[in-house]
Amino acid sequence: MLETKRLQLRQWQDSDIDPYCLINASEQVMRYFPSVMTKEETTAQVGRARSYIDNNGYGFWAVELKSTQEFIGFVGLLAQSEESGLPNTPFVEIGWRLDSKHWGKGYAPEAAQAALEFAFMELKLEQVYSFTALPNLPSQRVMEKIGMSNTGQDFDHPKLPKGHELERHCLFKITREQWQSAQ
Repeated sequence: MLETKRLQLRQWQDSDIDPYCLINASEQVMRYFPSVMTKEETTAQVGRARSYIDNNGYGFWAVELKSTQEFIGFVGLLAQSEESGLPNTPFVEIGWRLDSKHWGKGYAPEAAQAALEFAFMELKLEQVYSFTALPNLPSQRVMEKIGMSNTGQDFDHPKLPKGHELERHCLFKITREQWQSAQ
């Protein structure tokens, strides 16, 4: 478990599934993804996240507010293999998805900073990447706030059909040296 001033990043609990289903069913939250997710898809995703954390000691952690223990989404790290079809693999990505009612409060960069600290100090990674659909400017702003830079290596996401409006993605990166110099 990781802690920040206002947040806890932790293993998933059964009680997270229903609120996470609402997040994944939100058109607003999922507008830069191909579609909203069903309860079955969300439950399966939580199962994969739990297993990944159990097996690796990190992953896409559930995020809760320390003040109320309210689940608000996830932030974390995930290894991407060469088989993913993403550029520059293998690498570890940082990602997030928060309930829209908690947007604009600085929670995503706060939690992401804790995840980066874990990546560089505990996992001893040399760099961390993040990617998103080109129109997803809010997520790109979070990437910039945590010190990441656009690599200029835009790419077509291999899991999206050719011509899909969200097919084109941008790739951001931060090195351990860049992260350390910003501390």
